[in-house]
Amino acid sequence: MDGAAGPGAGTAPEALRALSRRLQAQEEEMELVKAALAEALRLLRMRTPDRDGDRDSSLAPPGLPPHCSPALVSRGTQTEPLEDSTPGPGPLSLSNGPPGPRAGGEVPGGAPSEGGSCSSGAGLPGPPGVLRPGQPSARLDTPRRNSSSSSPSERPRQKLSRKAASSANLLLRLGSTESRGGRDPPSSPGGPGSRRSNYNLEGISVKMFLRGRPITMYIPSGIRSLEELPSGLPPTTLNLDWVYGYRGRDSRSNLFVLRSGEVVYFIACVVVLYRPGGGPGGPGGGGQRHYRGHTDCVRCLAVHPDGIRVASGQTAGVDKDGKPLQPVVHIWDSETLLKLQELGLGAFERGVGSLAFSVADQGAFLCVVDDSNEHMLSVWDCGRGTKLAEIKSTNDSVLAVGFSPRDSSCIITSGKSHVHFWNWSGGTGAPGNGVLARKQGVFGKYKKPKFIPCFVFLPDGDILTGDSEGNILTWGRSLSDSRMPGRGGAKETYGIVAQARAHEGSIFALCLRRDGTVLSGGGRDRRLVQWGQGLVALQEAEIPEHFGAVRAIAEGPGSELLVGTTKNALLRGDLAQGFSPVIQGHTDELWGLCTHPAQNCFLTCGHDRQLCLWDGEGHALAWSLDLKETGLCADFHPSGAVVAVGLNTGRWLVLDTETREIVSDVTDGNEQLSVVRYSPDGLYLAIGSHDNTIYIYSVSSDGAKSSRFGRCVGHSSFITHLDWSKDSNFIMSNSGDYEILYWDVVGGCKLLRNRYESRDREWATYTCVLGFHVYGVWPDGSDGTDINSLCRSHNERVVAVADDFCKVHLFQYPCARAKAPSRVFAGHGSHVTSVRFTHDDAYLVSLGGKDASIFQWRVLGAGTVTPSRTPSLSPASSLDV
Repeated sequence: MDGAAGPGAGTAPEALRALSRRLQAQEEEMELVKAALAEALRLLRMRTPDRDGDRDSSLAPPGLPPHCSPALVSRGTQTEPLEDSTPGPGPLSLSNGPPGPRAGGEVPGGAPSEGGSCSSGAGLPGPPGVLRPGQPSARLDTPRRNSSSSSPSERPRQKLSRKAASSANLLLRLGSTESRGGRDPPSSPGGPGSRRSNYNLEGISVKMFLRGRPITMYIPSGIRSLEELPSGLPPTTLNLDWVYGYRGRDSRSNLFVLRSGEVVYFIACVVVLYRPGGGPGGPGGGGQRHYRGHTDCVRCLAVHPDGIRVASGQTAGVDKDGKPLQPVVHIWDSETLLKLQELGLGAFERGVGSLAFSVADQGAFLCVVDDSNEHMLSVWDCGRGTKLAEIKSTNDSVLAVGFSPRDSSCIITSGKSHVHFWNWSGGTGAPGNGVLARKQGVFGKYKKPKFIPCFVFLPDGDILTGDSEGNILTWGRSLSDSRMPGRGGAKETYGIVAQARAHEGSIFALCLRRDGTVLSGGGRDRRLVQWGQGLVALQEAEIPEHFGAVRAIAEGPGSELLVGTTKNALLRGDLAQGFSPVIQGHTDELWGLCTHPAQNCFLTCGHDRQLCLWDGEGHALAWSLDLKETGLCADFHPSGAVVAVGLNTGRWLVLDTETREIVSDVTDGNEQLSVVRYSPDGLYLAIGSHDNTIYIYSVSSDGAKSSRFGRCVGHSSFITHLDWSKDSNFIMSNSGDYEILYWDVVGGCKLLRNRYESRDREWATYTCVLGFHVYGVWPDGSDGTDINSLCRSHNERVVAVADDFCKVHLFQYPCARAKAPSRVFAGHGSHVTSVRFTHDDAYLVSLGGKDASIFQWRVLGAGTVTPSRTPSLSPASSLDV
């Protein structure tokens, strides 16, 4: 018992002593606050022009205008007073420098940094020479650094002094507001979890908040007022010029040829109308038009029997506010790109999986299967836009649907382990009164396959299906065998009348040609086979392995064929001469993008481990290379001779752009690399890693050789973006916890403690998403991850932004006004991961994330902007807001 009571007896006195110390500290703090308040009140009463009018202006802090008074310099979360030097406020104006970041641990006493976190190191984040409370005025001209020389007993008093100074500053701000007629500083309201920005009364800095973390950015020394900065829409706009890629990886019913000869397919939220150039099997060219009326990813297509009207169905999604976007079907004119009907808004769940026009009655009806659990099958009147019938089809996945070309009352669906034959009646009555009756296809003695992805109607009325076993089955009407248990008396059913072994692995596509023959496309064997009467093989060709399996087949003019593949390529050719790609794309999430310094070409990489160089003039893939690992970032050397690529393993490569040979292979750490950037003079390479470090390498003149120069260490989170200064001496960097730091690379990769001195520095590129010149791009309520990429144009007039809501924005540059307006451009179906201008600012390239799409936008100047139209009226109109 004594042993148990001992510790408790010793704890109470310790607690009392701790409480006593805390009480004493609070009393001391209150005394300091009272003294500070009294001093502030005295200054307010005696606020007159400086008695020492002849004071030497050199007493002003270095870098501050000598006439800047009475100044309060924002330092992280604290504002400190400066001695008065002149009665009027100082003018400020625009320079090319970005926002000033705070160095790690700049704020004494653990105050939050500019980026909202604290790093190790000592130093002052504000302008040098700031007079701190309790500091003798004789030392005003000497920059004071936070030093470890203070004794432990002095530190609490210094901390209390800072708090007292902060209280005094509150009264000084009130006085300053009164002297301006009671006007409040312009600010953007928002809670602690939102993006807010405040313009400091003193005109020295602006502060914004992301997730409650303050980010202070110093205003360049030439800006007189934020009101002088541009605040309207940018003078330029974007026009969708070309879409790279095709969605063959995970979709069907995605490739058709229109009466005009254009090939229609889709990727992301865009339906592409592509006119091929050259002869069969020859190089691509041609042109593209785009239907951009959808608000989320397109999943399927159907072409009307007239070869002009097109139906396209989209998936469900959410907008930037989290509100659901309902799936819908658009019927539109392929000649004018005018939307004619919008069907099923609110009637479908999750998305539109399959659809088809009727044929026997000139396309009067459209059948639709949605992606709900029951895969609802519905029939619609195309002219009126009304639903005529609806039924639950099956809980198994439905992969294809179609009307019989002889009888519109017969509809067929196929998918997982089933072929269903539907009889539809009552279509001429009132909307919704139609009846759909199902008859299941009987496999009988034949093995039931796991999937039946495709079918086609023959001229004689039979139906061919392709299945996952590699068989083509011929289906016909027959009387069921009454001896089969559970089937009752004799009924008319659909059964298999013939079977042919066609492919190794699944059959993904069947196509009826104009001459009555049938084409089948295999998955595993990648063969394209032409079948004659009685399923006799006539001719075949094999698709090269790097293009993937056959996903869809469409018949072009003459003997020409269009083939879509599972690796998102569109091939053109014929069975005799073979096939060549006309459209190619990535197959997985994209992140890496860089543009050539002198040519209209760009390089991309992503999770599909492919490194691709694209010809922006010819709209074609110049070359591709298998990286064996995920590529996340890339940058061209200023000479254009080599390109650096950062991978997800901490490894980075340098490749010769002509020979595609790897000339350097280096590993820094074991975490993914998020950014690589050459200096403007080409003598350095900076590599930002998720291990919170920027690695600096010296580079030879041709970029082929490199050696470690140093490391920039000081970020408290992973590196997200970085830019070089125009003189190639300094770096500005952002991190995952919203820090903005500056580094003196040539001086030894040193962290610049005084970020205020970097306010006028000019930057060769501007891709950092945090900075004074671009803080206006952040929307209210942002959580800090809403903007993935940013790029300033080379002429420094506009800035493009890629956001997390599938949009590309165009702002004026500089964008240093809260809630800045922008032109908004839709089309991507996933978060936009990167944007870059080409070397001459003629184009902007944007990458979709999960949709694996690449958009090339033409930049149109103020003199060429056409009136804004809705996306359904214009093939490539911008969605201006």
